[in-house]
Amino acid sequence: ALGSNGSTSMGSVCASTMGLLNAGVPLKAPVAGIAMGLVSGEVDGRTEYVALTDILGAEDAFGDMDFKVAGTRDFITALQLDTKLDGLPSDVLAAALKQARDARLTILDVMAEAIDGPDEMSPYAPRITTMKIPVDKIGEVIGPKGKMINSITEETGAEITIEDDGTIYVGANDGAAAQAAIDKINAIANPQLPKVGERYLGTVVKTAAFGAFVSLLPGKDGLLHISKLGNGKRIDKVEDVLNVGDKIRVEIADIDQRGKISLEIVRDDKDDAKDAGAGNAKKDAPAGRSRSRSRSR
Repeated sequence: ALGSNGSTSMGSVCASTMGLLNAGVPLKAPVAGIAMGLVSGEVDGRTEYVALTDILGAEDAFGDMDFKVAGTRDFITALQLDTKLDGLPSDVLAAALKQARDARLTILDVMAEAIDGPDEMSPYAPRITTMKIPVDKIGEVIGPKGKMINSITEETGAEITIEDDGTIYVGANDGAAAQAAIDKINAIANPQLPKVGERYLGTVVKTAAFGAFVSLLPGKDGLLHISKLGNGKRIDKVEDVLNVGDKIRVEIADIDQRGKISLEIVRDDKDDAKDAGAGNAKKDAPAGRSRSRSRSR
């Protein structure tokens, strides 16, 4: 254990660093602080100076200097100097800074024994995440009249700010919302071609006589043919099962030479059991599908 006698503010610097790391906040480097003091007097006709490390209250009151130094292992991040003298020789100040560095490194070593890196952040903690996209993709992420970025914001609940250099700040109430927004932005700015067998929670964006078009990623839709909707039963109208705005879990069944994507519904034992138990409520409802609450019934 290590105490800080000389300064509540320098103790707070150390405690703040450890608290942020414990909360999972990624820091560029841990910061510690130390309060330095000074006593001076005449010895054989010349003024002598002695720097004090981690001054006590009495040393602060009767000493000649209160010098607070905070920083990382490599850099000083903050300084505060109060002195009762008319001035300080430069070599005395330099010596105090060196002495403060030695103390700061010792404190950082002790702090590292308790916590040497950020803990895992709670998935429920609010956060701001920074990401970078190519400058020439900014327009695509924003979309015509802000349509694309507004859509991402509405779907994920995240707040998105885009800078001219391609830096994007994603603010969200939890990790899931932040990651959802980041995934959607990456799908536009750093697109990867979908592969057969990949699964998505898609949104029905259009229905036709032959099936439903499901949005997998921004700008990437697939066709869920009407023959895939009934779980083996014949479906007369797509709208009997799916409507625009519905969410549905799908898997890419095929991608033809033109890049057209064919989908099928993701089904598992739990989904089949739900279908069997809910047959009276919606006889032909497919597995893996959830209705949009905002759609009028």
